[in-house]
Amino acid sequence: MNKKKINNILYKKKKSKIVCLTAYSKSIAKILDKYVDIILVGDSMANVLYAHKDTHKITLDNIIQHSASVKLGISKSLFVVDMPKGTYNNIKSAEKNVKLVIKETGCDAIKLESNNKNFRIIKSLVKKKIPIMGHIGFTPQFNKKFEVKGQSKAEALKLLKEAKEIEKAGAFSIVLECLTPQTAKLITNQLNIPTIGIGSSSHCDGQILVTDDMLGISGFYPKFVKKYANLKGIIEKAVKKYTRDIKLKKFPATNNFLNGTKHRK
Repeated sequence: MNKKKINNILYKKKKSKIVCLTAYSKSIAKILDKYVDIILVGDSMANVLYAHKDTHKITLDNIIQHSASVKLGISKSLFVVDMPKGTYNNIKSAEKNVKLVIKETGCDAIKLESNNKNFRIIKSLVKKKIPIMGHIGFTPQFNKKFEVKGQSKAEALKLLKEAKEIEKAGAFSIVLECLTPQTAKLITNQLNIPTIGIGSSSHCDGQILVTDDMLGISGFYPKFVKKYANLKGIIEKAVKKYTRDIKLKKFPATNNFLNGTKHRK
């Protein structure tokens, strides 16, 4: 575990906004690593890469395989890995599976979704010196129906209590997903650890998005996503040009031929 990287995230609380994005491969991670504070291998790969309707079918092997690739592209960012649904149902299975993920991926921290019951699991892992990022609000592993959380005062206070329990258990940060701005602000102001928002307003200490969404490649663009590029259009344009060049016998050109020992430009 990289304690320096964890401390750097903790230090940013109320001082500097924390920038986070997802990655599932070395090539993307290497680009993100230059600019972001945290790179997350999220179980969102279920939707983005495998076209599942939810995140429930992603396996530990899936997570480990993609995380091992992402690790190769990271040098400065905090590297966090999501635990899939069903891999941390109790303390024994959580410790076994988390240790396996850390061993196989070399990640800096683990993210667990909260079901308002697994505080003891977080506490147990932290005692083993494993940094944990919590996750409350809309939690895809435990919520079947999408809805904005914290819309009533009672629900906001319930979420605040849940967040405080996660902090008390030893988590170093917590994701707030799809909360009302008022509830996100309440929780962020009450916690000593950083909050990372997704669909939870600018009141959070940091923000995370699925990289494929913000690059305009996934086809999934809810209201809380801002598309910073339209890579789908750029890729389509490039593939069309490649196809045309082959059909017109413009590629490969003579400068693409391999003559002798020089293989790269």
